[in-house]
Order: sequence, then C-alpha cells, then structure tokens
Amino acid sequence: MRDVFIVGVGLTEVGKRVDIALRDLAAEAMVKAMEDAGNEKPEAIVVGNMLSSLVEQENLAALIADHAGLRGVSGFKAEGACGSGGAALLAGYSLISSGLFNKVLVVGIEKLHERPTPDTARGLAYAADADYELIYGISFAGLNALVMRYYMNKHGVTREEMAHWAVMMHENAYHNPYAQLRKKITLETVMNSPVIADPVRLFDSCPLSDGAAAIMLVSEKYRKLNDTPVRVAGIGNALDSPDLSSRFELDRFIAAKLSTERALKMANASINDIDVAEIHDAYSIVAAISVEEIGFAARGKAPKLWAEGRFRLGDRPVLNPSGGLKARGHPVGATGVYQVAEVAMQLRGDFPGLKVGGEVGLAQNIGGVGSNVTTIILRR
Repeated sequence: MRDVFIVGVGLTEVGKRVDIALRDLAAEAMVKAMEDAGNEKPEAIVVGNMLSSLVEQENLAALIADHAGLRGVSGFKAEGACGSGGAALLAGYSLISSGLFNKVLVVGIEKLHERPTPDTARGLAYAADADYELIYGISFAGLNALVMRYYMNKHGVTREEMAHWAVMMHENAYHNPYAQLRKKITLETVMNSPVIADPVRLFDSCPLSDGAAAIMLVSEKYRKLNDTPVRVAGIGNALDSPDLSSRFELDRFIAAKLSTERALKMANASINDIDVAEIHDAYSIVAAISVEEIGFAARGKAPKLWAEGRFRLGDRPVLNPSGGLKARGHPVGATGVYQVAEVAMQLRGDFPGLKVGGEVGLAQNIGGVGSNVTTIILRR
C-alpha cells in the first residue's frame, strides 16, 4: 500500500447554520481545504453524510462537487451513522493507498436544523436497530442512558465524576473559534440541567449541529503541496451489533477496541505514543467507554481520572482540545472529518484554539451506540 498524507484542511463554524444552504456550507469547507493544499484540485471526492435524504436530497457527491467547481471528478457518499465522517476518510485513504487516485478530497457535511427537531431525532434514531429497538419508541438518548446507568452502577461512578467531562469540554471549546458552545460552565450547571433520559442530563449530551469539514488526502508524489504534511500512519474500522440486547457486554464498545488495535498495528505505534486525541463524546458515557477502549484508562476508571484533572492541557494525552462533540458540536456526518482535521492541525501547530502540538495524534469516530467505529493515527 502507498503512504497517504494530509496536505489541506478546511473547517466551517459549527452551529445552527440556517443562514446557508447545505451545498454552500460543504463548498466553503472544500474550497478552504483546496486553498490550504496550494489550490490543488482533487481527482475524486468522498462525502461523509448520514441524513442528506432527510435534509435535502441524495446524489450528494454530484451536487456538492458541481457547486464547488469540481464537475467531472469521481466521487460518492459514505454513510456510517454518526461515524460517516470516519467511513468517508477510510474510503478516501483506500482510494489513494490502492493506487487508484493520487488526490482525494474528503468532505463531511450535515445540516440537522433543516427539519423540525422531532424529524431529526427520528432520523438519528435509525442509527440503532429499527426492527428490534425503535419499535418500542426508545430514543438515541434513551439507549445511551441505559448504557450509562449500567456503567455507573457496575463501576461505582458518581454523577459528579461523570459531569466533570462536560465542564472540561466547555473550557476547551471556549478557545475554539469554530465551536458551537463557546461558554464556560460549572459542575453545578451540569448537575442541575434538565433530565433528557435519566441519568443523561442536557449537559451530558452534545447539541444538534450544522457544519462541514474537508481534508485533502494525497499520495507521496503530492505531499509537498503543503509545507507541513501529516501522514495517515494507521487506520482501522470495526463493527458491532446495532442492537444493545445482543451485545456481549453492555459497558463495552468492542468495535472501538478493535479499530484502535488495527490502527495502532498499521501505524507501528503504541497507545503511549499518543500526544493528542479527538474522541467521540456525543454523550458523557460514550466518552468514558471510548477512553477506556482506546486504552487511555482502565475499565470503569475514565470518569475518576478526568474528575481528578487528567487529559487536560499539560497532561499526556490531551483529549478533545477542540471541545469535542459536546461543545464544538456534532454535525453527525462531518464529525469524523472535523476530528481528523483538528488533530492534523495540532500536529502542524496551527490549530486556532488550545494548542497541544505533539508528534502523534489519534481520532476516533463512533457510529450508533458503538456499532461502527473508525480510528485513525496521524504522524507529523
């Protein structure tokens, strides 16, 4: 396989972007990424998106390629629920490493505010098992609440310990100009926020978000399009059952563990090499299990560690200096692309928020309740 490099990134502000059409939002990120890559145009695009048929239309790759001035390139859409961005990056990586293309632009795009919230919530719920879970009327928040209750009871984790994650994420996002929730909060804010699905409270969950992010991937031949190319050293994907009732263990995301192991093996790296990571924290419980499955904490210990002050600026690794899904926001199909772009910018030294730096970074993008997971290792 050929080496693959990131030579351009483009981010848009995350939020309630009713001011701009989906195609315009995607094109904004794509143009920024191409400019960052010396105004080089791709041979193909891969679009990460979950809900385009609900929001606007299908045939999304053709729509946004045309709107970004890329008529004639190859392309398609990749879907993996909230892990669609990671799936798109896996596809883009494969197109280059296989030798089929030399330049692929991966763009993640989602607009969750184009329809009433109940419609959007219904669409997001289809990341679970429609036949065996949704027929009972359970929401995506409800499924995560079941996991969170089980996890807290099994491992003796308190609500206060869990709540520290949201406080840290808002602190980080305060410095990120692309973040949706740029405001600091207190532990009491989290503890007193409305219950969404007990024990999940409002500030345990990410907001509904619109946003687009793009990354220009290239082969070795084109790595000098940017003065500080970042190599995709390893990438791994794994799947688990979408229905929780058939899981081997309710407090485990086996796909997160397997995808991490596969990515680290490809990168010839260990978890101790990681300086900075962007993990998937759609809910506080997802952050906890992701941290543990990656290997940054022992099982059942992640909330205790972050309550003690771990994973912040000055520690190693630093987790979610962007503010994560919790506070940067979670435009679902674009989230995985945001994560990798943010880690790449940290390694390049030009992330506009909290600066961590480092040589090796990790991004983990999770679809469903841990059912479709992509983990990516980057090296400066």
